[in-house]
Amino acid sequence: MTLSEVRKRYLAFFKKQGHVIIPSARLVPDNDPTTLFTGSGMQPLVPYLLGEKHPQGDRLTDSQKSFRSADIEDIGDNRHTTFFEMLGNWSLGSYFKKEQIPWFFSFLVDEVGIDPKRLYVTAFIGDDKNGVPQDTEAADLWKELFESKGVEAKEVEIGSEADGAVKGMQGGRIFYYDAKKNWWSRSGVPANMPAGEPGGPDSEVFYEFTEVKHDPRFGKECHPNCDCGRFLEIGNSVFMEYQKNADGTFSKLPQRNVDFGGGLERIAAVSENHNDVFKIDVFNELIASLEKLSGKLYSDPQYTAAFRVVADHLRASVFLIGDGVLPGNADQGYFVRRLLRRAVRYMDKIGAQTTLDTFVEPILAYYKDSYPETVAKTAEIRKEIQAEEERFRKTLEHGLKKFDKWYRMSDVVVVNDGENALKISEEQLKMKPKQLSGEAAFDLFTTHGFPLELTIEEAKHRGMTVDVDDFKTRFIAHENLSRAGSEQKFKGGLGDTSEISLKYHTATHLLHQALRMVLGTHVGQKGSNITPERLRFDFTHNAKMTDEEKKKVEDIVNEQIKKALPVQKVMLPKAEAEKTGALHFFGDKYGDIVSVYFIGNSMETAFSKEFCGGPHVENIGTLGTFKIQKEEAVSAGVRRIKAVLS
Repeated sequence: MTLSEVRKRYLAFFKKQGHVIIPSARLVPDNDPTTLFTGSGMQPLVPYLLGEKHPQGDRLTDSQKSFRSADIEDIGDNRHTTFFEMLGNWSLGSYFKKEQIPWFFSFLVDEVGIDPKRLYVTAFIGDDKNGVPQDTEAADLWKELFESKGVEAKEVEIGSEADGAVKGMQGGRIFYYDAKKNWWSRSGVPANMPAGEPGGPDSEVFYEFTEVKHDPRFGKECHPNCDCGRFLEIGNSVFMEYQKNADGTFSKLPQRNVDFGGGLERIAAVSENHNDVFKIDVFNELIASLEKLSGKLYSDPQYTAAFRVVADHLRASVFLIGDGVLPGNADQGYFVRRLLRRAVRYMDKIGAQTTLDTFVEPILAYYKDSYPETVAKTAEIRKEIQAEEERFRKTLEHGLKKFDKWYRMSDVVVVNDGENALKISEEQLKMKPKQLSGEAAFDLFTTHGFPLELTIEEAKHRGMTVDVDDFKTRFIAHENLSRAGSEQKFKGGLGDTSEISLKYHTATHLLHQALRMVLGTHVGQKGSNITPERLRFDFTHNAKMTDEEKKKVEDIVNEQIKKALPVQKVMLPKAEAEKTGALHFFGDKYGDIVSVYFIGNSMETAFSKEFCGGPHVENIGTLGTFKIQKEEAVSAGVRRIKAVLS
């Protein structure tokens, strides 16, 4: 089946089950300060999963455009794409497991035509410590469905992914895994969930490529969650029915939700039994054109990955630009620039004599019915891609000249301390290999747009190596700061960088710590919105604050302001930063190097410590007087404070 056919059948199938088809949200979140991109189908619907009423009702379905920047380095294998569509259906308190599981099974088997013998499923093994039972209900439903098709469905308890590599398949069809694999909440496993956070067990569906043999490099035995390529996850139903209490226990939510996500590209691939998502129709013409223009074959192992990088990065760039993200040096634009420049390099590696923009129309031809608003911007998208490629080719020329300048410094070995490069003689130079520092490689990357792989390639030609570890450390810090800086631009974060907005942003740190002191350490930030007129701060807490509690919080904040404490920043490896006790509640958005802001004379005695991208005032003595205007509920387990400074 084509991508379009799978999408149409899915939406039509769930429309028959009483769902309203809703449009895809943009790839740039409209009101989420925690992330740069829409990375999953559920992301735009989080408020409704937490209890807010959706205007279209309690049964929804869509195909959501998604982009995951973390997957850029994974592109080149047979299953990852940075841009993808996530098929979704949601029950906002309407139906639950006994409807969801049979529906998805029916869609795969009856609508897409997948052989049920190729399907394997997982369920939650249970969590005795937190009082969450094993999900035998989901397993029983799957067992009945498989047996209705004449497929034996033996249950196997695995546990962790590592356990799976030891225990293996054992003739099973239904596999129980622990919370790391079969539990969903925004904070991860149950132990990491703050009070008020909803979550629940999930059930994943895998497709087996029977012709693929297990690769022992991924463990002695194979199992559905093995990464050897034999199994491919194609869908996941989350059964959101629990909420964490202030005492660490769990209780049932009054409204049980279903959150399903299925990979459109992956389902289209397995409908044809392709274990390579790049063999689906939306990539066919692009790859065939690259083969014709280059004289190389996609099937040639030395070029396969390069074909995939070009195809993926170009498609992702087309949709990002279509949603208003232009190539640049910061925020979302940084990733578009990175995608296009990697695509140029890999297209050159293939040897295709053309420009990237020539493929825009062929790509969008597959989406004319689904995303006409993007197709309408074809000329604009093509213009932006053409301009970026021209810029990059000019920077390549300048970068190569700078590279050669460094190389011609024959009496210098470039080491990590760039300002005090070690001077050695010609004789010493012959005896010791030259290494390009991470600092120099990073300068080539940021100033001249040189991808690391190009720097390594050019260094190798000159008999040099590159300090890759140091480059990666600098790159991660740069990427983290880029993400942090973007938070200022979202509606959910800092709206501008005026002095009064910086004061309000700094005040949220004081407020956060004061709330934890008064209400308890279960309090965690859930978002903020800063304007020059006031601050708005969302946090986890199950009860309305009393007047006495609000007064205590105000007094604590104002007491600290009177101390006129400095606001200081340090950059630390994430693991080291966590050891300082600095607060952080947005999980995977952080890189390996993070910025920690602390209010006080030292990290050890600081009143407040948080992972944050800034900016802030230099001293809290400038804030004035803090006053809470309003405290109210946002959703189940989340409260909101609006406050002013005077």
